[in-house]
Amino acid sequence: MRQRLDDLAGVAGGAFSVLAGLKNEAQALAKSQAEAFAQRMELVRRDEFEAALELARRAREATEMLEEELRELRLRVARLENPTPTILLAGEADSSTTV
Repeated sequence: MRQRLDDLAGVAGGAFSVLAGLKNEAQALAKSQAEAFAQRMELVRRDEFEAALELARRAREATEMLEEELRELRLRVARLENPTPTILLAGEADSSTTV
């Protein structure tokens, strides 16, 4: 009887060992399939995605800064093209007409 229990325990231990091996093989296969799927779908890794987001953020900031600079330059050009008339007080000379 003792021998049969030892044999049964050995068989059960072997079965658990085989099942553990199958589990590891199934996990490896699932991981491989998931990676192949990700490549087919052209998915990116998280670090690549975050790097692209950072580039987009910097480009947006640069664009906003350039847009503000362009607004200021357009305002300066408009002021130079259409100067506001100045009122001269009696006795003052207009420096723009003096040669």
